[in-house]
Amino acid sequence: MVDYKQIGLVNTRDMFAKAVGGGYAIPAFNFNNLEQMQAIIMAAVETKSPVILQISKGARNYANQTLLRYMAEGAVQYAKELGCAHPEIVLHLDHGDSFELCKSCIEMGFSSVMIDGSALPYDENVALTRRVVDYAHQYDVTVEGELGVLAGVEDEVSAAESHYTKPEEVIDFVTKTGVDSLAISIGTSHGAYKFTPEQCTKDPETGRLLPPPLAFDVLEAIEKKLPGFPIVLHGSSSVPQEDVDTINAYGGNLKAAVGIPEEQLRKAAKSAVCKINIDSDSRLAMTAAVRKTLAEKPAEFDPRKYLGPARDHMKELYIHKIVNVLGSDGKLAQ
Repeated sequence: MVDYKQIGLVNTRDMFAKAVGGGYAIPAFNFNNLEQMQAIIMAAVETKSPVILQISKGARNYANQTLLRYMAEGAVQYAKELGCAHPEIVLHLDHGDSFELCKSCIEMGFSSVMIDGSALPYDENVALTRRVVDYAHQYDVTVEGELGVLAGVEDEVSAAESHYTKPEEVIDFVTKTGVDSLAISIGTSHGAYKFTPEQCTKDPETGRLLPPPLAFDVLEAIEKKLPGFPIVLHGSSSVPQEDVDTINAYGGNLKAAVGIPEEQLRKAAKSAVCKINIDSDSRLAMTAAVRKTLAEKPAEFDPRKYLGPARDHMKELYIHKIVNVLGSDGKLAQ
């Protein structure tokens, strides 16, 4: 058993309470490799923001669970080396799909886990989530559950249609499961292709697709049922058009990629939504920078020469999200 507190990590309990009370959201950035982690930590330190390092099941398999444990410890020490005396870093499992996976992550030093039983019948979701909570809370690990289904594809998570969270179920679910936070579905979606062209309208000036608005009425109804309870939004990448354009300009083929407008995420961050997940935007930023460098320098073969600019571009993205969308900058306790 690896004690996450001994390697300098924190869980989400106090972090979320401060975010809900302060009207901002904690960035939950997915990462798969060293460059992404470096960029996340550099951005969090520079902006004095708490941060969640988020790992999917696929990313854990890709990076190796043992290496991840030491990468998390390294992230804490790296933040201190960069000048942050008291970093607030969570290592979180994103979309855990079984009790066994959540248990394994807890034993390897994760300070927070998500158990996603949202595709199961309601009673089975409750039972599975309760089992994870009972185990995790023995080690002061916080647990995120989910009600409602997000459409889209990202790693192992895939659904053709979304199903909004039912406000009438949230009190019962939270009470029976004991979760520390609740992921809801109000129209966000996984991946870079969050909406079909048929779901969108077209901007008459630019010709670009505009996504349907988020269901803030559902969010408000949930807030009334669970006042002050930490709410999470998945699938909240904005799919920056400039990165899509760069990818396409240098040999890519991303057509009709549409994300969540940042003004809607800013509005959500001021509510009880205290954790906003961002993955696809980082992938797009990294890919755009790599494609551009290799196209402009076709003789380059040193990975540092194209992954370095990619890291720098991701850092810019993370800083932008923290400062201009989530509002978590300057929130570290010093």
